[in-house]
Amino acid sequence: MPFSLDQVVPWGRSFAEYERMFALTPADLQRPILGCADGPASFNAEAATHGTSVISVDPLYTCEADEIRRRIKQACPQVLEQTQQNRDDFVWNEFKSIEELGRARLRAMVSFLADYPTGRKSGRYVAAELPRLPFEHDSFPLALCSHFLFLYGDQLGEQFHVESVVELCRVAAEVRIFPLVGLDNAPSPHVSAVIRAVEQLGRKVQIERVAYEFQRGGNEMMRIVHR
Repeated sequence: MPFSLDQVVPWGRSFAEYERMFALTPADLQRPILGCADGPASFNAEAATHGTSVISVDPLYTCEADEIRRRIKQACPQVLEQTQQNRDDFVWNEFKSIEELGRARLRAMVSFLADYPTGRKSGRYVAAELPRLPFEHDSFPLALCSHFLFLYGDQLGEQFHVESVVELCRVAAEVRIFPLVGLDNAPSPHVSAVIRAVEQLGRKVQIERVAYEFQRGGNEMMRIVHR
């Protein structure tokens, strides 16, 4: 059975993975960044130690740390079991085994949980969700969206994708989205509609290969910039 989830699950990735997924440069990391749908990723927590300003938004942040911890504990076996069942759909260079993958994901999420109470109080974790964000126009030089748009293309339709990316363009000068495949590793059918919509805004869209691939074929990022 192909890898599938009926809803978005809390599953965190590290700062180093974000660097490669989004081709982040030292100059990028000197700019304020919006991380959209970051969930329990450790990107924000690790960025703070690097002196990088990140605000993460996710509806998960309505929850207290203990509730997020419970959700992670519930999601982990399901995700790892499906990954094992579909292991040929993944590239095992980043991680050598299911066990190593599980340990890496838990390290990232434990780092997030340790940082979350303080970061939430200081405003680095904001409870919000696409397609409406609580920020003014052009609030950020750069917005990143990891493993949400396009990945959950079966659960979230074309209109949601278009409205969400248009909203990201409203609040950020540059938008990067990764990956461009669904949970089944097939190219997302919503990519072309999103490209049409943002080009109508006068933006330029570039599809770029990046130095990160875990889902087989999931090694491309969408970069949206001003013309």
